[in-house]
Amino acid sequence: MPHYFDREPLAPSRPRQVSLRLPDVVAQLESDAGVFGHGAVDRGTRFLLRRAPMPPGSGDILDLGSGYGPIAVALALRAPGARVWAVDVNRRALELSARNAAAAGVTNMVAIAPEEVPPELRFAAIYSNPPVRIGLAKLHPLLTGWLDRLIADAQAHLVVHRHLGSDSLARWLYGEGFPVERVGSHDGYRVLRVQPRQAVKDDR
Repeated sequence: MPHYFDREPLAPSRPRQVSLRLPDVVAQLESDAGVFGHGAVDRGTRFLLRRAPMPPGSGDILDLGSGYGPIAVALALRAPGARVWAVDVNRRALELSARNAAAAGVTNMVAIAPEEVPPELRFAAIYSNPPVRIGLAKLHPLLTGWLDRLIADAQAHLVVHRHLGSDSLARWLYGEGFPVERVGSHDGYRVLRVQPRQAVKDDR
């Protein structure tokens, strides 16, 4: 069965227009079958964009698992002086992200595969509705690998539903040395604020 985290989706293309409506952002986006959130902006994504803080005004910002780009497009519109990286393994998703950015008049966003992101790049913020359905064996190294690329004093904001393990994920991240705080909860969705490992202080 094809999944939205496949590199080459096998699902036949079924394009669909969806609306992203936030207090400060309104955009018409194109979605497609084989891409996460096909048919409508995911509720977790909407909650993240409403509850998480505004992005920094400069620097590099990561949308990890961008899908067709609702988070990345919103971030780019909110922070025109920053550069937003929409990162996904799904080639169809990346093509949609690029088209949606262009349609929204966004010029400060890059839609790119993970292996194409410069390895030396560090991020001023990360926002993500992470692909928890890939399983913990893949999700854990995926998250730690990107979270370790936060600059000092930066923050990541992740949205995960409690039925998909948000609370256990928070405990696991904390055990790995990442300070974690739940900063929002609605309809089962949790927004987790995650700080870099180096933010852990030895109080001895």
